[in-house]
Amino acid sequence: MKPPQPAGASELVLVNGQAAGAGISWFDRGLHYGDGLFETIACRRGVARFLEWHLERLSLGCERLRIPLHDLSEVRDEVRKLAREVDSAIIKLMLTRGSAVARGYAPTGSEKPTRITFRQAWPSEDPAARQDGVRVRIAALRLGENPALAGLKHLNRLEQVLAKMESMDTPSAQSAQETLLFSSSGRLVSGSMTNLFIVRGSCVQTPRIDLCGVAGVMRRVVLSEAVRVGIPVEECALRAEDLQDAQEIFLTNARIGIWPVRALESRVLSPGPITRRLQEHLRPLLEDPGDA
Repeated sequence: MKPPQPAGASELVLVNGQAAGAGISWFDRGLHYGDGLFETIACRRGVARFLEWHLERLSLGCERLRIPLHDLSEVRDEVRKLAREVDSAIIKLMLTRGSAVARGYAPTGSEKPTRITFRQAWPSEDPAARQDGVRVRIAALRLGENPALAGLKHLNRLEQVLAKMESMDTPSAQSAQETLLFSSSGRLVSGSMTNLFIVRGSCVQTPRIDLCGVAGVMRRVVLSEAVRVGIPVEECALRAEDLQDAQEIFLTNARIGIWPVRALESRVLSPGPITRRLQEHLRPLLEDPGDA
């Protein structure tokens, strides 16, 4: 008897472009060390949103981790094909350094990367999250600072796992839909699965991703599109007092687009005019994307 499938289980899995019946090597370095990267790509109306920016981040990550990615066109074609086959889906693309050819942390340089591609049905959503906003809490856990990994969407997500586990501890924490994270030196970084923006006056600010955190694709979209519509925006070092001074707060990721924040711990907020303006401006790009 097959074990029950978890919620959101993939409807299709490919390993190096082939049906994943044989699975992957037990010695894959992604499994042993988290030695790899991933992208989570939202697909609407048969199109992978902002695909080129996802592939650009993947390519830059491979350069920094020295994982050879020889044929980006093969990855692009695979994602586009999977997106075209359905109306809406989430495609998760994982790239590991491959199976270890020697024991120990150091790669030999002769490993062959493993590409694992999952296509999952678009998850059910609560429209109130986008319209009315979400509740967020602040994690006790602090992210370690490591500029060598800052910005990368690497496979080691244990800090985010621990931060999310905090949400299981009390009823008030359980009611929060996202968890905000600071770094070990007190810098505001992001949410556990989102990037974060604050609005003060007429200016939009987002934490600089130079010590830790993921440089999200939707974060990049918002930074670009805010400039396009004349909203001042900056990346800067933010701390707890900046978060508390914010007049508006919103969260972004590839799937949700923009979520306004309606409550920060016990503080009540409302989706503000700049958040709403950016939501409206981005709506066509998210619901009916061009083939980016």
